[in-house]
Amino acid sequence: MKTFSKLKSTVVYPWTVFRKKVPLGSFIVSRIVTMIVLLYLLGFALFGLMELAPGDIVDQMMSQQIMTEMSAGKTKQSVQDAKFSEEQEQKLREEFGIDKPFYVQYGAWLKRVVIHHDLGTSLISRAPVSFLISSRIWNSVLLNLISLVFITAFSFLLGVYFSSKAGTRTDIAATFFALFFHAFPGILLLILLQLFASLTGLFPVTAYPEFPFSEAPVKFTFSYMHHIFLPLLASFLGGIGGTMRMIRSTMLDQMGMPYIMALHARGISERRVYLNHAFKNTLNPYITGSANLLAGLFSGSLILEIIFAYPGIGRLMYEAVTQQDVNLVLANSMFVSALVLAGMVISDILLAVVDPRIRYGAN
Repeated sequence: MKTFSKLKSTVVYPWTVFRKKVPLGSFIVSRIVTMIVLLYLLGFALFGLMELAPGDIVDQMMSQQIMTEMSAGKTKQSVQDAKFSEEQEQKLREEFGIDKPFYVQYGAWLKRVVIHHDLGTSLISRAPVSFLISSRIWNSVLLNLISLVFITAFSFLLGVYFSSKAGTRTDIAATFFALFFHAFPGILLLILLQLFASLTGLFPVTAYPEFPFSEAPVKFTFSYMHHIFLPLLASFLGGIGGTMRMIRSTMLDQMGMPYIMALHARGISERRVYLNHAFKNTLNPYITGSANLLAGLFSGSLILEIIFAYPGIGRLMYEAVTQQDVNLVLANSMFVSALVLAGMVISDILLAVVDPRIRYGAN
């Protein structure tokens, strides 16, 4: 009991005081701590799942060696002679650190990342993991940011517009198409668009220029816009339906509120009521949904990057998983998960800034 009382006085009481004096600050701190705990548990789960996967990186290396030898036309006996011995396999596993239990591997990885700021080396390419991620992550971030900006802008414009046309033929048609594209399988849409590009030749079948930005910046910019048009269109059509319908329904709910009737009774113009009052109150549900939208964009870009050969983080993760490159898989997964969780934390903080009831509630 004395230990518990001492703990309460040294930890709980200062936190309670801080929470009362700085409610927004305590809200932000609690969300950041939650994000760190979730990242730790996610990493632990990822290591466990990689342990459950059949085979390991050494088995992959041995299979690749056998395939290389056979493709070179060597005899079966020479291929058997070239195989790794059990001692060599064990030595390689010890060198890579995969001979220990997964929780020991996770502890060693955390120590290396937190203390030495080193993400390790790719077990396949032998290149630094930080270099591989930094060379791909900005491509994915750029593509997803462009998609997010377009989805957000058009969702608000169309959602507000069609809420003012509720019940009309235009509104019914827009709702139908929004539901259709929202329910349409994203992977099928990507394949159809790539088939369209292949048959017509109007657009490239890949989503990235063949030359680097440093070679010709202006030419690269226009070429990049041409290459990503179809993937961006697929992402836009898949994401705008649900967001537009959410904003439309929220606007309709707000327009039926008593305060809107009071504003109309005071003679305030319809445009001012829409934009200055009802529109402001649609931000809460959108901010909440934007975190899920960001997560959906990053998870959806995995398929997009594979189909359109886009050099992003999703394609890098796919290649790492198929090759069972543990260091690269974990670093990729943790990095993308950190981005998604950071988006959720930012969403919670923006909600707390917009709505004081949230930051003064339990956190």
